Amino acid sequence: MDKLSRIVVSIILHRGHSYVKILWVKKGVESVDLSGITGTQIFNVIMVPVQVIIIFLTFYYFVLSMFGLYRKKEIKIHTPEKSFAIVVAAHNEEAVIGPLVENLLQLNYPRELYDIFVVADNCTDKTSLIAKNAGAIVHRRFNTEKRGKGYALEWMFYRLFKMERQYDAIVIFDADNLVKENFLFEMNSKLCQGHKIVQCYLDSKNPFDTWVTNTFSIAFWVTNRMLQLARFNTGRLSNVLGGTGMCISTDVLKEFGWGATSLTEDLEFSMKALSHGIKTTWAHDAVVYDEKPLTFVQAWHQRKRWAQGQVDVAGRYFFPLIIKGIREKKIMYLDAAIHLFQPALVMIATFFMLTNLIDAFQPQYTHVFTLVMPWTGWQILSAFQYLYPVAALALDRLPWRAYVGLILYPIFIYSWIPIVFLGFINRKDKQWSHTKHTRSLSIEEVVVKQKKVSSN
Repeated sequence: MDKLSRIVVSIILHRGHSYVKILWVKKGVESVDLSGITGTQIFNVIMVPVQVIIIFLTFYYFVLSMFGLYRKKEIKIHTPEKSFAIVVAAHNEEAVIGPLVENLLQLNYPRELYDIFVVADNCTDKTSLIAKNAGAIVHRRFNTEKRGKGYALEWMFYRLFKMERQYDAIVIFDADNLVKENFLFEMNSKLCQGHKIVQCYLDSKNPFDTWVTNTFSIAFWVTNRMLQLARFNTGRLSNVLGGTGMCISTDVLKEFGWGATSLTEDLEFSMKALSHGIKTTWAHDAVVYDEKPLTFVQAWHQRKRWAQGQVDVAGRYFFPLIIKGIREKKIMYLDAAIHLFQPALVMIATFFMLTNLIDAFQPQYTHVFTLVMPWTGWQILSAFQYLYPVAALALDRLPWRAYVGLILYPIFIYSWIPIVFLGFINRKDKQWSHTKHTRSLSIEEVVVKQKKVSSN
């Protein structure tokens, strides 16, 4: 490249067609004329790779989702052995922290094998008082510069490691959560089998409050089945942490540190651990009920933060995971890289869709889709995409009312398009924003509501 003084690219109009003349001007060498390249050829350079990427990932996720259509038999260890430090990072969560702590004290697991720690992070309300009165061990943190869940967890982990009592693993919940009573038994079983990082099934605490909570819940139910369970069933892929209901072996945290302080600390730590060869596994029977945003605006802001975080994490781990996967010939690294590529895929697919809406572009590139299979085949494959939510709801035997949300589900899904673009544009904005939680429910209320809805 140092021998080139400049590259001159000129577009020349000739007989109604566009041609590109590239003049490579070298030091002491005459210009080389590479004319005769048509506009169609130039556009092909862009559109063919775009189509190849879309086609490959469409087939990849279609095949992957097939692994989520069944449950494989698991060997479970029921003898309680492992000790747990349950950590809840809470910022002004006085409305919901009480029911969570009470719920955690009632888990079906020996009480002497777990403790509950609440990090009252920059709180200006009664979060710490309510948590303490409910039975939690409260640690108050004030730091206006390092704001966010990731920093609060890192601060708490450091304190835990200095305590006289040491725990086998740390379990992380959000303050708005409620937990199924068998949760720690499921985590104990996974740890006893040698797993180091475990993600639970993320259910919804308030799926039928509004159309937004309904569609948001469907998205989580689909992810649980068609992505998380699917990856687990392959036996080769690593799962991805989901922000709450996460169980991490203490020795992993001590050896590699937490260090996950981005807007998506769960995804960041998943990729960090995997880059060291540590997989995340899935516990389908360990359930956390998570509060979903009530309004579309709240859901928009939360998902925009997730998009910003995923783009940020992808920028740091995408290529290293690709390289590691190729070198070690292990698909779990490549699959993780594909997962990080999702925001880029949304933008690429949107670009492809927009070019097809403009008639002038349509005849000017090679349609790779039709070379792979007829359009009828693609229409059938597209139909399967719309059946995924129905399959996920049916296979996990979710209440009939959940199906009503499928009517507006496309609105929720396609709203990801502008969100991803905004996330990419604002990817350097690391400012953490708090999602307000107000649905104060007990675990009994959530379970009873679900039973009533499913029986009606």
